[in-house]
Amino acid sequence: MTVQYSLYSWDGIGVATWNGVQNYLRVFTDPDLFAAILNALKLIVFFSAVPVMLGLAIAATIRRIAASRLALVARTVIFLPQVIPLVAAGITWSWLLSSTGLVNQLLTAVGLEGITRAWLGDFSTALPAVGVIGAWVLLGLCTLLLLAGMSKIDPALYEAARLDGAGPLREFFSITLPSLRQEIGVCVTVTVVAALASFDIVYISTQGGPGNASMVPGLEIYYLAFSEREVGLASALAVVLTVLVIACALPIQWLTRDRSS
Repeated sequence: MTVQYSLYSWDGIGVATWNGVQNYLRVFTDPDLFAAILNALKLIVFFSAVPVMLGLAIAATIRRIAASRLALVARTVIFLPQVIPLVAAGITWSWLLSSTGLVNQLLTAVGLEGITRAWLGDFSTALPAVGVIGAWVLLGLCTLLLLAGMSKIDPALYEAARLDGAGPLREFFSITLPSLRQEIGVCVTVTVVAALASFDIVYISTQGGPGNASMVPGLEIYYLAFSEREVGLASALAVVLTVLVIACALPIQWLTRDRSS
């Protein structure tokens, strides 16, 4: 039905008018709509690259102290953001990143008041600030997935590497990282989809502002369909977003699949 709606000009109530591919052309020629797609691609850096890389480092550290109580505490604290509703996370971070929030208070306390600002209300920092919130939410999931993958690696491989004189860094790049191909693939796929289909955090924290600085396709679709009553254009953008998600997810799955099976 969405594909069908995307070919019409329709306000959701009256008679629909055939529009052909004009809605799709507008998605790629309208600066605001295309900017929303670019913003979603930029969020991949924060939603995917940061949690996966940090998750690898944290999971490797926790694995080394697995027998201590600190490991259990670390797992709990890191995974906690994943079980918090995204609406609650967005509201909390909105307070933290406001002009009088805790972040600016800490910066002022250490003498960096010159860089304080309303992080979610500044054109240059709104999108990165949203990205930081997303990275914080997804870090726990990536860490636990990678930690679960590390627990399946044969300890004999590490013992053999140590006998050959390998250090922790060499062990990580020669044994741990290659053994986590599938787990990394799952993490990257989930986080990339979360970046492209982001809605909750953006809606709660910035509502796409200031201006359209943090607008993303999911939020733009919502505004077009329910505020501006351009159901056909919203449907076209939804179809483009779906194709974009598939185009990003399939190569990741292919690159990280188990070659030996």
